[in-house]
Amino acid sequence: MDAQGRGRADDIDPADQWVLNPDTGDYELRLQPSAAQSGVPGPRRSARRAAPAAAGGRTAPGRGSRQASGAVSDTEVPGPRRRRGAPAEPPPGRRRGRTKSKKSRTKKILLWTGGTMAFVLIAVSAAAYAYLKHLEGNVTTKDVGDAAKSGFSKDEAFNLLIIGTDKRTGSGNEGYGDKNSVGHADTNILLHVSKDRTNATALSIPRDLIVNVPDCDTIQDDGSIKTITGTDNVRFNTSLGQEKRDPGCTMRTVKAVTGIEPDHFAMVDFNAVKTLTSAVGGVEVCLAKDVNDPDSHLKLSAGKHNIEGEQALAFVRTRHSFGNQGDLDRIKVQQQFMASLMRKMSSSKTLTSPTKLLDLAEAATKALTVDKGIGKVSTLKDMAMELKKVPPKNISFTTVPVIDNPAEKVHATVVVDRTRAPSLFSAIKDDVSLTTVKQKAKKEKAAVAARLKGSRSTASDIRVDIYNGGAESGSAQETLNWLQNDEGVLKSSQLGNADAPLSKTTLEYSPDQADQARKLADLMGLPASAMKPGESEKNAQGLPAIVLTLGKDFKGAGVPMTSKAPDVEKSTADKTVCAK
Repeated sequence: MDAQGRGRADDIDPADQWVLNPDTGDYELRLQPSAAQSGVPGPRRSARRAAPAAAGGRTAPGRGSRQASGAVSDTEVPGPRRRRGAPAEPPPGRRRGRTKSKKSRTKKILLWTGGTMAFVLIAVSAAAYAYLKHLEGNVTTKDVGDAAKSGFSKDEAFNLLIIGTDKRTGSGNEGYGDKNSVGHADTNILLHVSKDRTNATALSIPRDLIVNVPDCDTIQDDGSIKTITGTDNVRFNTSLGQEKRDPGCTMRTVKAVTGIEPDHFAMVDFNAVKTLTSAVGGVEVCLAKDVNDPDSHLKLSAGKHNIEGEQALAFVRTRHSFGNQGDLDRIKVQQQFMASLMRKMSSSKTLTSPTKLLDLAEAATKALTVDKGIGKVSTLKDMAMELKKVPPKNISFTTVPVIDNPAEKVHATVVVDRTRAPSLFSAIKDDVSLTTVKQKAKKEKAAVAARLKGSRSTASDIRVDIYNGGAESGSAQETLNWLQNDEGVLKSSQLGNADAPLSKTTLEYSPDQADQARKLADLMGLPASAMKPGESEKNAQGLPAIVLTLGKDFKGAGVPMTSKAPDVEKSTADKTVCAK
């Protein structure tokens, strides 16, 4: 039974009393009479209405009455008055006109809103496409040939060389750098982002580091290739600009010094610091003491400050007011500044502000010169999003370990510290974090780690066939000699090159050879991930032999393949450090 058939007024849903008037298109309140209502008097009824005869055929004087079959009391609420010429209201529960009109009206609304939405989406897409093309027009690209990769992969670790030049461009930079500089590699940071995006390492390379710059091919404006002869015992910053060397030469110099191959480069000048800091509304820095530097014109009191534009540039250029007034101490200040800029760029206040995001997009694209492999804005966006996955607490800033140049009486330059640097370079090459990273507990990782658990055979019981799968020429023979002469693995053979190159060294073995594989892994310092249980092969005598394939990561016979995080001085992007 519907609400109108119940005996209580408060049982009626008010929403059920609103009826669509097809003539006006509006909803009107139509209260239907019910069998019992409250004692609120109804409106007076007209005495002129005809009334049926009472008992005996008489009519009650002064009172209008309906026929007995439909009699109601004077307290009833009358039905709604019908406009002259309007159709009669259908009885409750049979509002056919309402259903038809509502469908028609709804259809019109959907058609209108659907068409409008399509138009809006097309307009927004067109605007976004146009803006994307505009941003790509801001980015300057430089073809450095095979010094950089042709594209960017979201599924691999990557190395981005960030170069800050001392070349003057734009107004307001007359007080900085060498007036006639061709644009040297003044600030250099090799940013390594791990494959699993759990960590990143920003390695600063001192501009006054003495290095050997290798020969490098540079692509000229007409498309021809010019080889610039390398030079020995020069400052690292001359790897760019000097003799018209391009960023590809700097990338090749980084590889020669560290063994780490940069995948891409991004180059900025003085203006980038000013425009990027202004775009995000300033960067917070901290000073442990008052600074009033006459050379950089930086004047700040001790404590925290929000700086941008010209003041930010002065901060990163200041050298004589921090530490020992050398470039190494300025590098630390620049690392602190970069960490603060990264925090600000990824903060919710920046990411949720359309104005700041647009300003940042404009400033960043105008400031950058990149290689062709990442020259599209969409690719730069992808790279930024991959870096954003790394927690700030696991982004480490460190510097190439160095010592004073022993060839100088007055120390002005530095050289690589050969006792501390190799372990740091190896950690970065092997994708090892400098911070403690909490790995997700996965069955797969547990299973891989379990491959090194169990018994070991003796060295003399190991049968192994050795292939070169991408290591330096002669590595397989060198390993064979080392295993036989130094480690007692006499049942070993060197079988030349593998069918296909491998990036990582592998050790394949059958289940009954697991004890041999674990012993060989111990001897060579192989990680559990190099162990590949499955099938082996038969050696020249027809006996089963495990298969060792030396990949591109092979470091030399007797050199452990596993790397541990070295103990180096570092800071992380999540912490604010006050410059001293």
